Amino acid sequence: MPKGTGAVHIATQRRKYTGKDGVERVYESQLLRRSFREDGRVRNETLANLSVLPPEAIAAIRAILAGKSLVDPAAVCTVTRALPHGHLAAASVTAKALGLPGLLGPTCRHRQVAMALILARTVAPASKLATISWWADTTLATDLDLASVSTDEVYAAMDWLLTRQEAIEKKLAARHLGPAVNPSRIAMFDLSSSWVTGRHCDLAARGYSRDAKKGCEQIEYGLLTDPDGRPVAIRVFPATPPTRPRSPTR
Repeated sequence: MPKGTGAVHIATQRRKYTGKDGVERVYESQLLRRSFREDGRVRNETLANLSVLPPEAIAAIRAILAGKSLVDPAAVCTVTRALPHGHLAAASVTAKALGLPGLLGPTCRHRQVAMALILARTVAPASKLATISWWADTTLATDLDLASVSTDEVYAAMDWLLTRQEAIEKKLAARHLGPAVNPSRIAMFDLSSSWVTGRHCDLAARGYSRDAKKGCEQIEYGLLTDPDGRPVAIRVFPATPPTRPRSPTR
């Protein structure tokens, strides 16, 4: 048969080798070959060794030799919209691994909104109004079926969370402060404060400012954690008088 004619294909050749350490290794070669008949027998001729090519290039050559057509995605596809996803997907997977959805409460729209607020807070902290505008341009709204959420719904979800606070904190205490996971029976308490510039906070009062911020009302909040600093419970208090800082026991 004239040289250069015949069907061309890629053959995978594997060789086993046992080293001096007794470990068996397999070496693989990708060979471009043509098959032809000579004197009534099928023979193969190696045209090139393709082993140095990346797997995707070998797969493309194999597809072309099999009669398939390869196209450039940019030539046949048009991107009409692209939404950020990766950072939210990572936060969502982590939240589910920690059991956060079940910790918040039963499945309902309030829980979905609360989950969205928490996930948004971890990747793009902002005000409530800015948050619901932001998540409309991400995959978060679609993933949690929250395509249209009003500011009133956001605050309603926070009110719902408040009714769930005691149940959530009991679950966290059992998870992080129970004798099995915290045999030392140690809990940490931190008391801090922030100044308030608004005029409609019932807890805001003139009081001791840890930030030495003069002329502003204050609120105080106490955070209870396990020995590793994982939050278990939080309470917000009116500010204490400047001359009498609040003690952890109060």
